[in-house]
Amino acid sequence: MAETPLPSLEEEEEEEEEEEVKEEAPPPTSTRLEPHLRPSARQRLSPHAPPPACARTRGARPRAEPLCVLPRRAWGTLAGIMAPLWPFVLAATSGILAIDTPHSRSPALHHLTKQLLQTYRKEVRPVHNWTQATTVYLDVSVHAVLDVDTQNQKLKTSIWYREVWDDEFLSWNSSMFDEIREISLPLSVIWAPDIIINEYVDIERSPDLPYVYVNSSGTIKHSKPIQVVSACNLETYAFPFDVQNCSLTFSSILHTVEDVDLAFLRSTEDITHDRKAFLNDSEWELLSVSSTYRILQNSAGDFAQIQFNVVIRRHPLVYVVSLLIPSIFLMLVDLSSFYLPPTCQARILFKTSVLVGYTVFRVNMSDEVPRSAGSTPLIGVFFTVCMAFLVLSLSKSILLVKFLYDEQCSQQEQTLLCLRGDTETDQPQMDPGAQLAGVAESSVCQEYQAPSGTLMEVWSQLRSIGSYFQTQDQVDRQELGWLALLERFDRLLFQSYLVVLGLYAITLSSLWVSWSG
Repeated sequence: MAETPLPSLEEEEEEEEEEEVKEEAPPPTSTRLEPHLRPSARQRLSPHAPPPACARTRGARPRAEPLCVLPRRAWGTLAGIMAPLWPFVLAATSGILAIDTPHSRSPALHHLTKQLLQTYRKEVRPVHNWTQATTVYLDVSVHAVLDVDTQNQKLKTSIWYREVWDDEFLSWNSSMFDEIREISLPLSVIWAPDIIINEYVDIERSPDLPYVYVNSSGTIKHSKPIQVVSACNLETYAFPFDVQNCSLTFSSILHTVEDVDLAFLRSTEDITHDRKAFLNDSEWELLSVSSTYRILQNSAGDFAQIQFNVVIRRHPLVYVVSLLIPSIFLMLVDLSSFYLPPTCQARILFKTSVLVGYTVFRVNMSDEVPRSAGSTPLIGVFFTVCMAFLVLSLSKSILLVKFLYDEQCSQQEQTLLCLRGDTETDQPQMDPGAQLAGVAESSVCQEYQAPSGTLMEVWSQLRSIGSYFQTQDQVDRQELGWLALLERFDRLLFQSYLVVLGLYAITLSSLWVSWSG
């Protein structure tokens, strides 16, 4: 009878482990056990043996991923290993949530703002050393020219104003506040420099920006748009080819240069040629914005000033088309009237029509020409001279016709008087007594005296006709004299017209060349 082989020690230990697993493992779940957490009996006997795979129940069908069940001792071992790692796991989880949450920095920002403003005093200059001046960096960009009031000598511009200064009481360590490097604070709760514009004469509506940016090093950036109505010496002599130069001077109203100093935020070359933000669709064109720094000395102390010179020029095409060209055309039309006969009445009507048309043109275009008490535009002088020439030419024609008409009337009256006087002088003058004595003889001698009376009457008529022709010759000679004088005066006026128009054309051409250059 064959002897039944006794089980080996390893087989007995495996059977005991399988029975313990069946008793202790919970039925619904199973956990995969890492190889180093549960060594098998073979591993305990042989330390150099490789770690076994997860245990499988004997006789069970192998699965794709074998299930591992943890005994009670393994759970305790796992908890002991994981206990020191829980703080790091919680910190990592909170960091991930802080990144994903949009309001994660709000507590840090609130804490930072509260810490900065808790002991802040806006009434004092923000420096630790009172002997050190606070430097304010300024920058100006011209956005548009809104209005040029030549009558009141005012310039209205829209500018973008920037100022930067350091506040030694508003700095912090960004690493202590979630890497916050820049925040915004209300301007009303911090110290701000009292910078004003010296040429400021009127208040305009400008957007109110109540916040400023503060970075961790204490640098404050304040930017805002301003509509400035400033006083300016506007020259209108070269209108519409005029170039204006207006200044904007920034300075502190109370602090001297020992307390508040000024400096440029950008280089002067960049400020001079910066025309990117300017609107070119207006009537004016920005040429340059030059800047200078100087110190104003007076009895109250030395004050730092920065002056920006805004140089602009007008676009003249609109005024050339609406003012200069129509005026020159009217003057050319009046110039053509000199080719009409001087004694023609149609010449007076023609000149009157031109004068009325020029007057209507001046009235309609009066609002386009700038009015200034300091200087008169050259185009206004030209319009006045043209009006004077029109009136002078029309007055000359009217006076000539009046003199010629009066001369003709006087000569006709003299001719009638001469004829009447000749007939009276041809009649014989007799004594009244002789007339009474001759009445009786008249009837006797009437037939003998009839031929002699007829001859005397014919003689008197011939003398009257001769005197009429003499007076008519005198009238003609006088008319020729007036006509010669009129022709000389017309020639003088015509030449004066040409000289005025030529000088004005040369002046306008030189102004245009200087404007374009």
